[in-house]
Amino acid sequence: MNIDFKKLLPHILVVLGFIVVALVYFNPVLSGKRIYQNDIKLYEGMAKQHRDFRAETGEETYWTNSAFGGMPTYQMGARFEYDMMDKLDRVIRFLPRPADYLFLYFISFYALMLVMRVPWKLAVVGALAFGLSTYLIIIIGVGHNSKVHAIGYFPLVLAGIILTYQKRYLWGFLLTAVAMGLEIQANHYQMTYYLGLLCVILGIAYLIDAIKKKQLPHFFKASGILVIAVLLGLATNATTLLATAEYAETSIRGEQLLKDDLAKDAVEDGLGFDYITQWSYGKLESLNLIASDFMGTGTAADLGRESAFAKKLSELGVPPNEVSYYAQGTRLYWGEQPFVEAPPYLGVTVFALALLGLFLVNGRLRWWLLAGMIVSLVLSWGKNVEGITRFFIDYVPLYNKFRAVTSIQVILELLLPIAAMVGLHRFLNDRVDQAEKQKKLLIAIGSLAGLFVILYLFSGSLFNLRSAAEGQMAIEQPEILNAIKEDRLAVLKSDVLRSLLFVLFIGTALWLTLKKKISENIAIITIGALIVFDLVGVDRRSVNEENFITQRQYDQNFQITPADEEMLKDDSYFRVIDLARGFNNSHTSYYFNSLNGYSAVQPRTIDDLYNQQIAQGNAEVLNMYNVKYILQDSEQGMGISKNPEANGPAWFVNEIQYVPDYNAEFEGLTKVDTKNTVLIREEYREELGNFQPQRDSTAVVKTKEVQPNKLVYQVENGSDGFMVFAENYYKNGWIATVDGVETTILPVNYALRGIKVPAGAHEVVMTFEPQVVKTGGMIMLGSSLLLFLLVAGGIFYTVKNRDTEAQA
Repeated sequence: MNIDFKKLLPHILVVLGFIVVALVYFNPVLSGKRIYQNDIKLYEGMAKQHRDFRAETGEETYWTNSAFGGMPTYQMGARFEYDMMDKLDRVIRFLPRPADYLFLYFISFYALMLVMRVPWKLAVVGALAFGLSTYLIIIIGVGHNSKVHAIGYFPLVLAGIILTYQKRYLWGFLLTAVAMGLEIQANHYQMTYYLGLLCVILGIAYLIDAIKKKQLPHFFKASGILVIAVLLGLATNATTLLATAEYAETSIRGEQLLKDDLAKDAVEDGLGFDYITQWSYGKLESLNLIASDFMGTGTAADLGRESAFAKKLSELGVPPNEVSYYAQGTRLYWGEQPFVEAPPYLGVTVFALALLGLFLVNGRLRWWLLAGMIVSLVLSWGKNVEGITRFFIDYVPLYNKFRAVTSIQVILELLLPIAAMVGLHRFLNDRVDQAEKQKKLLIAIGSLAGLFVILYLFSGSLFNLRSAAEGQMAIEQPEILNAIKEDRLAVLKSDVLRSLLFVLFIGTALWLTLKKKISENIAIITIGALIVFDLVGVDRRSVNEENFITQRQYDQNFQITPADEEMLKDDSYFRVIDLARGFNNSHTSYYFNSLNGYSAVQPRTIDDLYNQQIAQGNAEVLNMYNVKYILQDSEQGMGISKNPEANGPAWFVNEIQYVPDYNAEFEGLTKVDTKNTVLIREEYREELGNFQPQRDSTAVVKTKEVQPNKLVYQVENGSDGFMVFAENYYKNGWIATVDGVETTILPVNYALRGIKVPAGAHEVVMTFEPQVVKTGGMIMLGSSLLLFLLVAGGIFYTVKNRDTEAQA
C-alpha cells in the first residue's frame, strides 16, 4: 500500500491548526476552567437523578422522577446499548468542551470544501468563516449544546451527498451513512429537519440539472444510493429515534388533549402558531446579519455616564449611583423579538465574498445556494410573513413540531461561507474572464458599500429606533425615550461604519489581487485575516474569558439552601414544587422529586395542569401529586410551606367517577376530592367491568422501595379496591404487578396511574422496562456492524484498486 505523505501533509497540518485555533479561542479550558452555560446548568439539574443512578448501580434508568412529576430520560442524555455512533463522535470531539465543538465546525466544513474541489488553502478560510460565525459561537455560550452538535455535522452530511452526485458512489454512500448517523446522534431534530429542507432544495437543483443535461439515470441511481445511506445512518440511531417518536406523542410537541375553550393554543397536533413564532426575525432586523448592532445589542449593555441616556437622567435629577445602575441595564435592542442574547452576525466580509460568489458561480450551485438562503431568511421572519409561515405549519410535514423559527437561519450560516469560498476560488481562477470578474467585483462591493453609506447618513430619519413595547414610554417619558433612541442611533452608526470599512478592505484586497499587485497566497492570507478579525471582534462581545468560571464556582450552580437542607431531613417519598423560582427551573430537580423542570419537550399533561390548574390555585392537583413541600418567596427569603393535605405516594379511593373525555376529566379535578374519588374516562369502563371499589378504614399503603425505574408498595385492603399512584401515566414501558401477576395500568385524574387491587395483603411493584429500548438496541447493533463492515470493505477495495493501478 502506497501512501503519498506529501499530499497528506497539508491536511495534517490543517487539522493541527484547527486544534490550536479552537484551544486558543477557548483558552480558559487549558487552565481547567469551564464555560458557564445557563441552559446546561438547567439541564444538569434535570439529569442529576439518572446520572446518580448510573454512577451508583452501573445501570441505566430510562425514567426520572426528578422533573415534571416523572418522565422518560430519552431527551436527557440517556445512554443506549450498542450506540457506536456515540463512541465515534467522542473520538472526533476529543478536545475539552467547548473547544471540541469549535473544532467540529472547522473539520466538518473543511471536508465539505475539499469534496466541492475547493483548494485546501481556501477551505481553511471557509472553515474559519463558518466556525467563527457569531450565531454559532453565541449558542455555544448559552449552552445549546445539542444544537451546536447537530450543526457541526451539517457540512459532513452535505459532503457525502455531493460526493455521491459526483459519481463517487462508494465513498459518497459511506460518508453519507456515517455523517447521517453522527447527525442524528447529536439529538437535535429541529436542526436536522432544517438540514433536510436544505437537502431537498439541493436535490431539486440536481434534478433540474439532470433533466437539462439528460442525466436522469445517474440522478436516480445517486438518489437511490443516498436513500439507502440515510436509512442506514438512521438505523444506527434506532433506539434514540424510536424512543423519541414514542415520547413525542405525549409531550407538548404531540397531540393537544384538551379541545376548544380549554386548549391554550387550539391545534390538533404539534405546537400552536403563536408559540412557534414567538421568536420571529423582523424583516428590517435582517440587516443585523451584516451590521451586528444595527438594532442594538442583544443583551443589556453598560452605556456609561457619557451616554445620552445617562446625561438625560442626570439632568432630571436622578442620583449618580442610580444613573450608573440604569445605564448598565438599558435595553438597546429595538427589534420585534421578545429578547435576543446577541445579534446573529454573519460577517460582512463573508457576506461580501458570498455576494461576489453568487455573481460568479453559475448553474445548479448558484440556484441551490440562492434558493436555500432565501428560504432560510424568509422562514426566519415567522409571523412577519404569516401566510408563508402558516402554509408551512399546516402543510409541510413536521414543521409544526418546532418552535423559534429564527433558528432556521443556521442554513444561512452554512450557505454563506460556501458561496464565499466557491466564489473566491472562481475569482482567483485565471481561466475566468478578467473583465467579467472586474465588473462583478465592482457591482458586489459597490452596491454593498452604497447601502452602508445610505444607512450611515440617513438611519436617523429612516427608522424610528423604538420597539413596539415602548409605546407607553413614548407618551409618559418621551425625553428619556429620545435619549435612548439617540444612543441606539450612535450604536447603529458605529457598527454600520465598521461594516463599511470591512467591505472597503475586502474590496481593496480583491482589486489588488485582480490587478496582480499582490500574489494569490498573500490575497488568501489577507482575506482570511480580515474574516477572522471581523467575526472574532463581534464574537467576543458575547463569548469571551468572562464566560468561564473555575470548577469550584461551577459546582456552586446548585448551591444548597437552608430550605433544601430542611427538606432533605425528610427521608420519606414526596414531591416538591418551587413557585418562587418559577415552573421552568431545575434547582429542585437537582435535590428532590419535583413538579418543576426545564425542557422544550415537557409532558403535555403537566404543562396543562400547571398553567390551568396549579397556577390558578387548585391545590388538589398538588395533593394528588404528593407535593409535600411548596417553596415560595417570603420577606425572610425562600420560604417553605408544608402541605398537610398531600395524598401520599399512593392510596385507595372510595369511588370511581367515569367521565366522557379529557376535557371532563380535566375540569373534574377542580371539583373532586382526589383522596376519595378517582376520575377515569368512559373508554376504560369496560376494562373495569363497571367496578366500584370499597375501602375500609384500616387500608394500608406503605412504600417499600423507591428507585427512578422501580417502585415497590406493601398494601392491604379489606375489599377489592382501586389504587391511585402519585406518578405520571406513560403508556409505554411501565409494568405493574400484584404479587408477581401483571395487571393493567389505567390513566386516571388526567395525568396519573391507577390499578385494580384484589382484597387482602399484597406486594405491588411498578417497573419501567421500555420495549422500544430493547428493539432499538438490536437494530442499532445490526446496522452498526453492517456499516463497519462496509467501511472496512470500502477501504480494502480502494487500496486494492490503487495498488493494481500503480503496478500497471
